[in-house]
Amino acid sequence: MAEPKIDIHSHVIPGRIVSAIAADPKRFQARIDGEGAARKVIHDQGYVYPLFAEFHQAEAKLDSMDRKGLDISVISPAPPMFYYWADADLSLDVATLVNDGIADMVAAKPDRLRGMASVPMQHPDAAVAELERVVREYGFKAVEIGTSIEGEQLAAERFRPLLRRASELNVFVFAHPYYVGTKAGLENYYLTNLIGNPLDTTVMLANLMFSGALDELPELKIVLAHGGGFAPYQIGRLVHGHKVRSETHATSKSSPKELLKRIYFDGLVFDPQALRYLIDLVGADHICVGSDSPFDMADQDPISTIDAVPRLTPHERRCLCCGTALQLLCEA
Repeated sequence: MAEPKIDIHSHVIPGRIVSAIAADPKRFQARIDGEGAARKVIHDQGYVYPLFAEFHQAEAKLDSMDRKGLDISVISPAPPMFYYWADADLSLDVATLVNDGIADMVAAKPDRLRGMASVPMQHPDAAVAELERVVREYGFKAVEIGTSIEGEQLAAERFRPLLRRASELNVFVFAHPYYVGTKAGLENYYLTNLIGNPLDTTVMLANLMFSGALDELPELKIVLAHGGGFAPYQIGRLVHGHKVRSETHATSKSSPKELLKRIYFDGLVFDPQALRYLIDLVGADHICVGSDSPFDMADQDPISTIDAVPRLTPHERRCLCCGTALQLLCEA
């Protein structure tokens, strides 16, 4: 039997949270507009996106996976479902609805889907409790966390208990940029996503490195979306800065290059030559398939992107397609 091709970056908005928003748009500060295939989600904060069937129907997710040549997807909430701005009651309710809804989809297609949790990061005690619940009740092996929490860096001390608990539970952290408004210079041309998202990931990783957070959590498994943003390409600059600037080594004595070897990445860089660089830098055993489906910034044929990588060896291809993901999911 051929080894499965596993996507670790595939988003959902489960039926439970869709129904809750439709029933009480005022509480959830969002509404569902339109009918059938034309439905869309409109958030009070101003962002709007189509409510594709793939977001909430397991069968539609599988159809999309089949078109992309994928056998298994680790499904995670679309970032607007983080609700990091909300109070404790609302944010925990949203996380519970999302996680139970993801579990529903996994239960419907257990041979093809795996679950990734969401937690209310702005309320750390509740976040730890919800992580423990989904691991206990559903056996989830992954949790998705924004690269920042309402502008606060993941490296902040108050988020350390959640990261520590994830490490103890052998749950990997999938760090995904979280849209929190435009940034200066990125207002036009969709640069908030095209540049802003990879920039947010880069800033998050640098803070985790220089703050000593990664030193404190040597067993933490963290996976970065979108190929790690700009960090892999600029790792030499971080290394040099760590040598020559007192601010960067005041807390952590570990070289950023050594810390980078502990990080995992999806391969969502769209360019085979860029993926070749990432393989050479961190090793294929630290890279997984990432499609970002069903958003328009998805790679619609991620396996072909991998197959186009220059000098790709059979071992590297196996790592990217399934080996790394199986290790992270503890299914190897």
